[in-house]
Amino acid sequence: MTQQPLLLLDVDGPLNPFAAPKRRPDGYTTHRLLPTWWVAKQERQAAAQARLAPRASRAKHAKRPVGRVKPLRVWLNPAHGPELLALPYELVWATGWMSEANTHIGPNIGLPELPYIRWTEMFAEDPDGLHWKTRDVVAWADGRPFVWLDDELGPRDAEWIAENHPGPALTLHVNPRIGLLADDFATLRDWAAAA
Repeated sequence: MTQQPLLLLDVDGPLNPFAAPKRRPDGYTTHRLLPTWWVAKQERQAAAQARLAPRASRAKHAKRPVGRVKPLRVWLNPAHGPELLALPYELVWATGWMSEANTHIGPNIGLPELPYIRWTEMFAEDPDGLHWKTRDVVAWADGRPFVWLDDELGPRDAEWIAENHPGPALTLHVNPRIGLLADDFATLRDWAAAA
Protein backbone atom coordinates (compact mmCIF):
# COMPACT_ATOMS: atom_id res chain seq x y z
CA MET A 1 0.00 0.00 0.00
CA THR A 2 1.34 3.41 -0.98
CA GLN A 3 1.55 6.07 1.71
CA GLN A 4 -0.30 9.31 1.17
CA PRO A 5 1.83 12.44 0.86
CA LEU A 6 2.19 14.57 3.98
CA LEU A 7 0.41 17.90 4.35
CA LEU A 8 2.40 19.96 6.85
CA LEU A 9 0.20 22.63 8.40
CA ASP A 10 1.30 25.88 9.95
CA VAL A 11 -1.38 27.55 12.09
CA ASP A 12 -0.70 31.30 12.08
CA GLY A 13 -1.05 32.54 8.54
CA PRO A 14 -2.69 29.60 6.74
CA LEU A 15 -5.40 28.70 9.28
CA ASN A 16 -5.36 31.90 11.35
CA PRO A 17 -5.12 34.92 9.02
CA PHE A 18 -3.77 37.01 11.89
CA ALA A 19 -2.61 39.85 9.63
CA ALA A 20 -6.02 40.46 8.06
CA PRO A 21 -6.67 44.20 7.86
CA LYS A 22 -9.11 45.74 10.33
CA ARG A 23 -11.59 42.91 10.93
CA ARG A 24 -12.20 39.17 10.98
CA PRO A 25 -12.44 37.68 7.47
CA ASP A 26 -15.79 36.29 6.28
CA GLY A 27 -16.40 32.68 7.31
CA TYR A 28 -14.06 32.85 10.30
CA THR A 29 -14.93 32.71 13.98
CA THR A 30 -13.01 34.41 16.78
CA HIS A 31 -11.43 32.32 19.52
CA ARG A 32 -9.69 33.63 22.66
CA LEU A 33 -7.06 31.05 23.55
CA LEU A 34 -4.46 30.61 26.29
CA PRO A 35 -1.82 28.20 24.98
CA THR A 36 1.06 27.76 27.42
CA TRP A 37 3.58 29.35 25.06
CA TRP A 38 1.41 32.50 24.87
CA VAL A 39 1.04 32.69 28.66
CA ALA A 40 4.83 32.30 29.05
CA LYS A 41 5.46 35.01 26.47
CA GLN A 42 3.06 37.44 28.18
CA GLU A 43 4.63 36.74 31.56
CA ARG A 44 8.15 37.34 30.16
CA GLN A 45 7.02 40.66 28.66
CA ALA A 46 5.39 41.73 31.93
CA ALA A 47 8.56 40.84 33.85
CA ALA A 48 10.69 42.81 31.36
CA GLN A 49 8.40 45.84 31.71
CA ALA A 50 8.59 45.60 35.49
CA ARG A 51 12.41 45.60 35.37
CA LEU A 52 12.45 48.68 33.16
CA ALA A 53 9.77 50.59 35.06
CA PRO A 54 10.70 53.13 37.74
CA ARG A 55 10.70 51.66 41.23
CA ALA A 56 7.43 53.38 42.16
CA SER A 57 5.48 51.71 39.36
CA ARG A 58 7.02 48.22 39.58
CA ALA A 59 4.07 46.87 41.56
CA LYS A 60 1.81 47.85 38.65
CA HIS A 61 3.91 45.71 36.25
CA ALA A 62 4.39 42.77 38.59
CA LYS A 63 3.97 39.30 37.12
CA ARG A 64 0.30 38.70 36.48
CA PRO A 65 -1.25 35.37 37.43
CA VAL A 66 -2.19 33.05 34.54
CA GLY A 67 -5.86 33.96 34.90
CA ARG A 68 -5.05 37.61 34.16
CA VAL A 69 -3.06 37.07 30.97
CA LYS A 70 -4.91 38.51 28.00
CA PRO A 71 -5.92 35.61 25.72
CA LEU A 72 -4.57 35.37 22.20
CA ARG A 73 -7.12 36.24 19.52
CA VAL A 74 -7.22 33.55 16.83
CA TRP A 75 -9.46 33.53 13.74
CA LEU A 76 -10.39 30.07 12.47
CA ASN A 77 -12.66 28.93 9.65
CA PRO A 78 -14.68 25.86 10.74
CA ALA A 79 -14.99 24.77 7.08
CA HIS A 80 -11.22 24.24 6.85
CA GLY A 81 -11.20 21.08 8.98
CA PRO A 82 -13.57 19.08 6.75
CA GLU A 83 -11.88 20.47 3.61
CA LEU A 84 -8.46 19.39 4.86
CA LEU A 85 -9.71 15.95 5.88
CA ALA A 86 -11.20 15.44 2.41
CA LEU A 87 -7.76 15.87 0.79
CA PRO A 88 -5.66 12.78 -0.04
CA TYR A 89 -2.93 13.61 2.51
CA GLU A 90 -1.73 12.60 5.94
CA LEU A 91 -2.12 15.80 7.96
CA VAL A 92 0.69 16.90 10.30
CA TRP A 93 1.09 20.04 12.41
CA ALA A 94 4.19 22.04 11.37
CA THR A 95 3.67 24.95 13.72
CA GLY A 96 5.16 26.62 16.75
CA TRP A 97 1.97 25.55 18.52
CA MET A 98 3.31 21.96 18.32
CA SER A 99 1.12 19.64 20.49
CA GLU A 100 -1.10 22.53 21.56
CA ALA A 101 -2.47 22.72 18.01
CA ASN A 102 -4.30 19.49 18.94
CA THR A 103 -5.76 21.17 22.02
CA HIS A 104 -6.61 24.65 20.75
CA ILE A 105 -6.83 24.57 16.94
CA GLY A 106 -7.92 21.12 15.77
CA PRO A 107 -11.09 20.87 17.90
CA ASN A 108 -12.23 24.32 16.74
CA ILE A 109 -12.12 23.33 13.06
CA GLY A 110 -13.09 19.67 13.32
CA LEU A 111 -9.69 18.01 13.03
CA PRO A 112 -8.76 14.90 15.01
CA GLU A 113 -5.52 14.72 16.97
CA LEU A 114 -2.65 14.94 14.48
CA PRO A 115 1.05 14.17 14.70
CA TYR A 116 3.25 17.23 15.02
CA ILE A 117 6.84 18.14 14.34
CA ARG A 118 8.98 18.80 17.42
CA TRP A 119 11.39 21.57 16.51
CA THR A 120 15.05 21.25 17.47
CA GLU A 121 15.26 25.01 18.13
CA MET A 122 12.38 27.40 17.60
CA PHE A 123 13.05 30.75 15.94
CA ALA A 124 16.77 30.03 15.56
CA GLU A 125 18.64 31.96 12.89
CA ASP A 126 19.79 29.61 10.14
CA PRO A 127 23.35 30.00 8.80
CA ASP A 128 22.06 29.70 5.21
CA GLY A 129 19.14 32.10 5.68
CA LEU A 130 16.51 29.35 5.67
CA HIS A 131 13.32 29.48 7.66
CA TRP A 132 13.94 28.08 11.15
CA LYS A 133 11.59 25.13 10.40
CA THR A 134 13.03 24.07 7.01
CA ARG A 135 15.73 21.61 8.09
CA ASP A 136 13.45 19.96 10.66
CA VAL A 137 10.65 19.63 8.09
CA VAL A 138 12.93 17.78 5.65
CA ALA A 139 14.31 15.55 8.41
CA TRP A 140 10.81 14.76 9.70
CA ALA A 141 9.44 13.96 6.22
CA ASP A 142 12.29 11.45 5.81
CA GLY A 143 11.99 11.21 2.03
CA ARG A 144 8.17 11.12 1.88
CA PRO A 145 6.37 13.43 -0.56
CA PHE A 146 5.03 16.53 1.20
CA VAL A 147 3.37 19.89 0.82
CA TRP A 148 4.23 22.49 3.43
CA LEU A 149 1.72 25.31 4.03
CA ASP A 150 3.28 28.32 5.75
CA ASP A 151 3.15 32.10 5.59
CA GLU A 152 6.92 32.58 6.02
CA LEU A 153 8.34 30.46 3.19
CA GLY A 154 10.62 31.92 0.59
CA PRO A 155 12.45 30.86 -2.59
CA ARG A 156 15.58 29.91 -0.62
CA ASP A 157 13.57 27.34 1.38
CA ALA A 158 12.10 25.81 -1.79
CA GLU A 159 15.54 25.60 -3.41
CA TRP A 160 17.13 24.00 -0.34
CA ILE A 161 14.31 21.46 -0.06
CA ALA A 162 14.64 20.56 -3.75
CA GLU A 163 18.39 19.96 -3.24
CA ASN A 164 18.12 18.08 0.06
CA HIS A 165 14.85 16.14 0.00
CA PRO A 166 14.81 12.98 -2.15
CA GLY A 167 11.03 12.92 -2.64
CA PRO A 168 8.59 15.33 -4.29
CA ALA A 169 7.89 18.43 -2.22
CA LEU A 170 5.97 21.66 -2.59
CA THR A 171 6.25 24.76 -0.43
CA LEU A 172 2.97 26.64 -0.58
CA HIS A 173 3.14 30.19 0.74
CA VAL A 174 -0.16 31.37 2.25
CA ASN A 175 -0.75 35.08 2.70
CA PRO A 176 -1.34 35.75 6.44
CA ARG A 177 -3.71 38.59 5.55
CA ILE A 178 -6.03 36.14 3.76
CA GLY A 179 -5.43 32.56 4.95
CA LEU A 180 -6.26 29.44 2.97
CA LEU A 181 -8.33 30.03 -0.14
CA ALA A 182 -10.25 27.79 -2.58
CA ASP A 183 -7.29 28.12 -5.00
CA ASP A 184 -4.97 26.68 -2.34
CA PHE A 185 -7.23 23.64 -1.91
CA ALA A 186 -7.31 23.19 -5.71
CA THR A 187 -3.49 23.34 -5.79
CA LEU A 188 -3.33 20.72 -3.02
CA ARG A 189 -5.68 18.37 -4.89
CA ASP A 190 -3.80 18.80 -8.17
CA TRP A 191 -0.39 18.27 -6.56
CA ALA A 192 -1.51 15.10 -4.77
CA ALA A 193 -2.90 13.70 -8.01
CA ALA A 194 0.38 14.42 -9.81
CA ALA A 195 2.60 13.15 -6.98
